[in-house]
Amino acid sequence: MSDISDQLSQLRKVDLAPAEVSTPDRVPAEVYDGGTVEARSELYDVRRRLHARLAAELGNVLYKKDLEPERLSQMVREHVVALLRSESTPMSAAERKSLLEDIEADVMGHGPIEEFLQDPEVTEVMVNGPQEIFVERNGKLFRTNRRFADEDHLRSVIDSIVGRVGRRIDESSPMVDARLADGSRVNAMIHPLAIKGPFLTIRKFSEDPFTTQDLVEFGTMTAQAANFLDLCVKGKLNLLISGGTGAGKTSTLNVLSSYIPEDERIVTVEDAVELRLGQPHVLQTESRPPNVEGKGQIAIRDLVRNSLRMRPDRIVVGEVRGAEALDMLQAMNTGHEGSISTLHANSPRDALSRLETMVLMAGMDLPVRAIREQIASAIDLIVHQSRLRDGSRRITHVTEVEGMEGDIITLQDVFAFDYGPGMDEDGRYLGGLKPTGIRPKFLGKLSDNGIQMAPAMFIGDDLMETMERAGGAR
Repeated sequence: MSDISDQLSQLRKVDLAPAEVSTPDRVPAEVYDGGTVEARSELYDVRRRLHARLAAELGNVLYKKDLEPERLSQMVREHVVALLRSESTPMSAAERKSLLEDIEADVMGHGPIEEFLQDPEVTEVMVNGPQEIFVERNGKLFRTNRRFADEDHLRSVIDSIVGRVGRRIDESSPMVDARLADGSRVNAMIHPLAIKGPFLTIRKFSEDPFTTQDLVEFGTMTAQAANFLDLCVKGKLNLLISGGTGAGKTSTLNVLSSYIPEDERIVTVEDAVELRLGQPHVLQTESRPPNVEGKGQIAIRDLVRNSLRMRPDRIVVGEVRGAEALDMLQAMNTGHEGSISTLHANSPRDALSRLETMVLMAGMDLPVRAIREQIASAIDLIVHQSRLRDGSRRITHVTEVEGMEGDIITLQDVFAFDYGPGMDEDGRYLGGLKPTGIRPKFLGKLSDNGIQMAPAMFIGDDLMETMERAGGAR
């Protein structure tokens, strides 16, 4: 109830004069509309006016903390219906219905983005100021025909979202990164940092985490590669998942972490909790940003160090982005096998370069060769994921870290994405992840841990068919 009260108190400050915005009379129809009708510019003025009247006329009734949300929603809807009857602006039935839902969403939810947050096909919502709202669907961005009434309207929604997680955003702290109760990630930025802002980005959290079968059906990886990675995790190899922003690294990390046996103690370290593991012995830890006074910060590096004292069988780091890389490598090299982590990189080779740079950020005066030897000894396998031009998220490389040759870390692809088949008529890639035919050197390490891999796992389907035909001919 306090969230609604704060939101309504902001609305009382809004000037009831029409907003002076240079917008077209009608939004282009080719944009994604989330199932709503197109909105005429004058309807935004009506919404502001009715919203302010709603706040003024219901008054202290909306501040009652013992009022049930269902009763409050019914009360708001009935009052808005009555206000719409007295409205002289000509509107169609569809526009009246849309306006009713908008005002109710303003009071009860997140304003014009509420419908996108409820849409299971939308994975991310991006607000680039009050007049531009984009969403991501199937890996591609679409501009919507929805917008906020003005900056005050957008700011009130941001204040409401941030307030729910016990954070604040103002001129002294104009940027916030937080996690909602459902796990969704929220980033907000206001003036003076945000030019033509405020800006709001919400990366939605899937209610049901993706499974191996989901990733195979999406084309992210093949069943053959999934079986290979399953055995690698069970065999306690140290894995690094690399890729760009929005490539799906966290989803893949969640799936690979699910392969960890249930009789092992798992400690997860994340900037904001996103992993959802089904094993019975999981300890989740989350970093903490500094408070208003700049104190009380608990960094990822602190959590990684502390996790070593928690008797973990596995350490899963959500993302390595700084000095904690050194502590993670040391953990991998001192008996904590089977660790998994992600980092941002454009290729497996770039992933090692970034890891090397992050180790240097720890402030230790180490020679480059010593760092590379630590990396080559610690990391067994790199799983690289990319978001391709068609919007799909695919694993493009499964690469073994073989060792050192001189001062260079040697890599070898075990699986690689085949771009040869090209694209179909809809612009979707026809290729997939295929084995290169090379057997990795870590098979001996897997064998020591009781994991055996059949030679057929490293043979592609086309070569297997050729061998079968040759055998039949004999």
